[in-house]
Amino acid sequence: MYIPVGNHIELDRELRSVRKDGQEVKLTGLEYGLLAYLTQHADRICSRTELLEGVWCSTSQYDTGTIDVHLNALRRKLGFSKTAPIETIRGVGFIYRSQRNATAYTIDLQTFVVKWLHSHEAEITSHGLVPSLHLTPFVNEIAMSPDVLQQMLDANLAALLSTARPGILRIHSKLNMTHFIFSLDINGTVSELRIPLGG
Repeated sequence: MYIPVGNHIELDRELRSVRKDGQEVKLTGLEYGLLAYLTQHADRICSRTELLEGVWCSTSQYDTGTIDVHLNALRRKLGFSKTAPIETIRGVGFIYRSQRNATAYTIDLQTFVVKWLHSHEAEITSHGLVPSLHLTPFVNEIAMSPDVLQQMLDANLAALLSTARPGILRIHSKLNMTHFIFSLDINGTVSELRIPLGG
């Protein structure tokens, strides 16, 4: 039985079959596995390691670049762009955005980031870091749920803290025509998040 998973895609998990706009699309077993896993965990970031475990059932025999090869083929067969509905979150993993989360969210980013910093205050100070926040003013609408934004910030902070020396945690933002860009900088080691603007 075909179940809609958003973006005009339907999956029959029993038959391991996929339809787009009512037409069957022939996928390899691994391409289907990637799509099934990502849609089953829609609107949540899935790491490369998680995908290797969930789809390939192994993390030791395969390079994570294998995922990109199969994902590119999957995007091509389904007519997906490189950013939607399966988005690559650089340095973190991949996310399948269902249509229910494809709209813009209005977030007071200054308040959001300050609350996020407070929630990690003990962790940040235990590494001898002092936060410094410089956000672009008047940006408060982004095409991402607050939960996903928090996951991304959490993952990037965790990666930076793993090798951090005492110093300053600088959080900057900048704006271009299509994205709001967060950067977390600890003593010159930078992790960047590119967030589509709403509108």
